[in-house]
Amino acid sequence: MENFVLSLKNIQYFYIFYLIATNTAATIMVWTTLKQMISNYFYEMDTLLQSLYRTKVYTPVSILAPAYNEETTIISSVYSLLKLKFIEYEIIIINDGSGDATLERLLEHFNLYSVAVPQDLTLKHQRIRNIYRSHEYKNLMIIDKENGGKADALNSAINISSYPLICCVDADTILEEDSILRGIDKLVIDNRVIAVGGAIGITNGSEIKDHKLTKRKVPKKLLEGFQTLEYLRGFFAGRVGWQNSNGLILISGAFGIFKKDLILKIGGYRHTIGEDFDLLIRMRRYCYEHKIEHQVSFVSEIVCWTQCPSDYTSLLKQRNRWHRGLLETLYYHRKIILNPKYGIVGMVATPYFIFIEALGPLITFIGTISILLLYIYGFINSYTIVLFFALEFVWGITLNIFSLYLDLFTKHSYKGYLSYIILILLSFIEPFIYKPLLKAELFMATFNFMNSSWGEIKRSAI
Repeated sequence: MENFVLSLKNIQYFYIFYLIATNTAATIMVWTTLKQMISNYFYEMDTLLQSLYRTKVYTPVSILAPAYNEETTIISSVYSLLKLKFIEYEIIIINDGSGDATLERLLEHFNLYSVAVPQDLTLKHQRIRNIYRSHEYKNLMIIDKENGGKADALNSAINISSYPLICCVDADTILEEDSILRGIDKLVIDNRVIAVGGAIGITNGSEIKDHKLTKRKVPKKLLEGFQTLEYLRGFFAGRVGWQNSNGLILISGAFGIFKKDLILKIGGYRHTIGEDFDLLIRMRRYCYEHKIEHQVSFVSEIVCWTQCPSDYTSLLKQRNRWHRGLLETLYYHRKIILNPKYGIVGMVATPYFIFIEALGPLITFIGTISILLLYIYGFINSYTIVLFFALEFVWGITLNIFSLYLDLFTKHSYKGYLSYIILILLSFIEPFIYKPLLKAELFMATFNFMNSSWGEIKRSAI
C-alpha cells in the first residue's frame, strides 16, 4: 500500500510539473504573438500589398482544392476562389470520387468542357477519369478521379498544375480576397521561405453574402462557440509563436502555400491521415539533410474561413482523426526527435509535440485519476484539489482571454463588445464541458492511431 501511494504521489508531482510546463509554454506563445500582432496592426500591410500588385513582383500560384462529397459547399467555395485579388493564378478542383452530386453541381454551374488527360505524370495517384475546363472562367480546372484520399487528390493536382507555387485549401473553405497576396508577401520578402500558413476563422453563425464573409458573429450553438475560442487560441497563441522561433512544423490543410519544386523532390504528399503535418516535416527534413537554409512563415491575419462541426459526433470524429494523424506522423519521423542534425525542429518542436500534444491526453487521464485516488484514500485534502484545478482551469481561462485580446488586432475582429463578452463567458464554461470531452476522445485515439479511417463530417450550405 505504501508503494502504491508513493507511486500516486510521484504521478501527481509529474502531472503538476506537466501543467506548469504546458501553461508556461502557452503563455510565452501568447506574449510573443501579442508583440508581433500589435506591430502588424500599425504596419501598413495594405499599402505593401497594393504596391506588390502594381509592380508585378509576384510568382503565379496554382490553388488546389480536393473535394469529396462537398455538394453543399463546393459552389460557394469555387466562387470565393474566383474572386481572389491576385494577378495570375489557376484553380484546380479535384473531385476525389465523390458519391454525391459534387461533380454534377460543378458541371452545372461553370459551363465545363472536357480536355485531354496528360500522360507524363510525376507523382503517383489513382486514375484520372476526366479533366474539365470552363468556357467562362479560363483559370478554372476540374479533375474527376477515382477515390484515393486527400493526399492522393492533391498529388494528382500537383501533377497537372502549371505554376511554381501551390496553395492547398479545403473545398469547404472561403478565402479572403487578399489571402494569396498576404502569403506571397512572405515569400517575396524572404527567399528562404519554403511554406506559408495562415490563421483560420470559423464561419458558423456569421453572415455570408455573394460567397464572401460580410459580418463576423459568435455562433449561437454552444459547441460551435467553444470551437471558436479554440481556433483563436490555437492560431494566435500557437502558430505565430512557433514561426518566430522558426520551429513551425504544422500548417493547416485548410490553407497553405508551398514551393512546388520542393514538394516534387520529396515525392509529393504521403498517404496518411495527417498529410498536412507530414508534408511540412518532410519538406523541413529535406532542407536540413541537404543543408538548405529555410524558413516557414505564418500570416497572423485570418486568411481563410471554414465550417466547424456543429454536432458532437462529427466533432469527435474530426478530433480523433487529427490526433491519430499527429501520432502516426511523429512515429513515422521518430528519427529526427532530439536529433541535433534537424535543428530546432528536432530538438524543440517535435519533443514539444510529443510531450504536450501527443501524450497530453494520456498524461491528463493518469494524473487526474492519481489525484482522485489520493483524495479518496485521504492522502490529500479538498484544498489541494481546489489548488490543482485552479492551476489548470484559471490559467487556461486567462489564456483564453488573452487570445480574445489578440483578436482585437485583426482586420476581422468582432464588432462591438457583446461578442467578446459572450466568448469570455464561454471561456469560463469550456474547461468543465468542452475540454474534458475532447480529452476523453483523444485519450481513446491514442490507442487507435494505426486506424487510417477518416469519418465524414456533416456540412451545411454556405
